[in-house]
Amino acid sequence: MSTNASSTSNAQWVLTLSCIDGPGIVHAVSGAVVAAGGNIAESQQFASSDTGRFFMRLQVEAVAQPETFDARFADALAPVTERYHMTWRLDAVGRPVRTLLLASTATHCVNDLLYRRRSGQLPIEVPLILSNHETVRDIAEFYGVPFEHRAIAGPEDKAAFEARVLEAVEELDIELVVLARYMQILSPGLCEALAGKAINIHHSFLPGFKGANPYKQAHARGVKLIGATAHFVTTDLDEGPIIEQDVTRVDHSYSPAELVQLGQDEEARTLRRAVAWFAENRILADGDRTIIFR
Repeated sequence: MSTNASSTSNAQWVLTLSCIDGPGIVHAVSGAVVAAGGNIAESQQFASSDTGRFFMRLQVEAVAQPETFDARFADALAPVTERYHMTWRLDAVGRPVRTLLLASTATHCVNDLLYRRRSGQLPIEVPLILSNHETVRDIAEFYGVPFEHRAIAGPEDKAAFEARVLEAVEELDIELVVLARYMQILSPGLCEALAGKAINIHHSFLPGFKGANPYKQAHARGVKLIGATAHFVTTDLDEGPIIEQDVTRVDHSYSPAELVQLGQDEEARTLRRAVAWFAENRILADGDRTIIFR
């Protein structure tokens, strides 16, 4: 269980929960909302026939005494969570999620996330960008985001970089780590430390076209679809639970450079959606896959 809010007077809240499926769950949760003085503005639910688990996302308006709604709701929901052995989270709608960006030489994902944040289209707060290259420094400075460069030339440098990631997560109260085209494989220890709160993006040619220039390989093979995949980071390289995927149709007339441009557009869009859904509490884990309440 967890509650999170930027202030104590929020009128809009989002509740997410999961438990073993069974009768009476929706009725019990709805009753707790009413008992706490709330009104359900939006409701989504899903029962997984594969795992036998129930998932729910509610958007709730605090009708009476919004400054104490979260505490009242926690009390009202306590017997329900105990009865159904629920995992649940209550958060303020629109609260910016504190996000650490990891970057290397590519700029498109970092630029898109920071632009969307500044324009109010993405509910995140970025207190730091960590990169093993200097390439995105000017973008960080343009958006007024602190930037740290730590070169990685060997195993000791990589270990120091990852230690700084964990240090920053602790110091800055980081809730989400985004690998915005960070081109280093995370160690198993860091993957485990960031389980469920680290998102990666890569082109969808993997594993068919590996190496430094997959778009040139794709052009040579005459691909008809290019795309991107956003997923949670796990110790299994590029095999974490998938959050979002998208594709664009292409044909023989596209040059390798045009494929790169289209691929980067897809990567930025796909990563942005994944980050937004995380920040809006729309992603729930169901074993090795995700439940997305859009």
